[in-house]
Amino acid sequence: MLFKKRKLSLVLVLIISLSMMLAGCGSDQEAPESEGEESGALEEEILIKFSHNQPTTSPEHEGALKFKEVAEAESNGRIKVDLYPASQLGSLREQVEGVQMGTINVSMQPSAVISPFVDDIKVVDLPYIWPREREVIYEVLDGEMGTELLGRLEQGGFKGLGYWFGGYKLFTTKEDEIHEPSDFEGLKIRVMEAPILISQYEAWGGNPVPLPYAELYNGLQQGIVDGQENPLQTVYLNNFHEVQNQIIEGYHGTMMYVMIANQEWFEGLSEDMQEVVENAEKAGREEARKSLLKTENEYRQNIIDSGVNYYELTDEEIEKFVKASRPVHEEHYDEEWQKDYINRLYDALEEASK
Repeated sequence: MLFKKRKLSLVLVLIISLSMMLAGCGSDQEAPESEGEESGALEEEILIKFSHNQPTTSPEHEGALKFKEVAEAESNGRIKVDLYPASQLGSLREQVEGVQMGTINVSMQPSAVISPFVDDIKVVDLPYIWPREREVIYEVLDGEMGTELLGRLEQGGFKGLGYWFGGYKLFTTKEDEIHEPSDFEGLKIRVMEAPILISQYEAWGGNPVPLPYAELYNGLQQGIVDGQENPLQTVYLNNFHEVQNQIIEGYHGTMMYVMIANQEWFEGLSEDMQEVVENAEKAGREEARKSLLKTENEYRQNIIDSGVNYYELTDEEIEKFVKASRPVHEEHYDEEWQKDYINRLYDALEEASK
């Protein structure tokens, strides 16, 4: 009887041991499936929410479409880009805030709108810092100097991707033709909400008035402001020349858009997907620049044909503005890194202009 009990116990032990072995084998067999599931998770679709302010007929939107095309193609469909043009996701400032908070992945915004978030970027908007030759601007900003400046955007939680040139800004007024800084005295000029632009017009004797972009046409029409500054394409596509009789071209500054991404989101992408985004930005940037070149002369001629007074400042008149503008450089780009950078930027621009 005792022998039978021992035999039964031995059988039970063997059964339990065999069950544990089978369970272990089953666990080993399931491991590849688990790894496959993890691999599948890594291949999930990446949705990029991309906002900007310009209409769908603008060169910037052409560039945005190219960004979408390249990002989706080079990622083999892993990336999907949803475009939100014409300030669909809020005001200019709200879109920058959206990128900073991560509710918007990527946005293309004027450097002046970004400067309240990262002070160092304001160098882009200093009056009369850029030459008339846009190729020189491209060479410098697409090179080491521009890359260094983009790196400063990390102070605000942004990943700087590139510079999208929107053209040289024009002065426009309702009645007053501008020939020298003193002609701005007493005029209310709309500016973006950027300290550097406010100081620019104060240095020239004007009265700068920050006004949201969406309210600008009505502000000009109703006389809330007497004038404003924007590039050719913005003046034409928004019909500002319908409510402004004087259009003055003086090359005092550029409308420089900066492509920014949420830094945490960008750094969370795999290296190959980061490269895809960077390649798409470069392709979009170049497409926008090409589109701008194709349309600027047409826009200029259409504005002239509308019957407004279109005037280009002479070299002598520009020199008066340059002289009145240099104190703005010294006053506002005055921190240690900023002073070092701007001096190197002056040298880089001079070298590229040779």
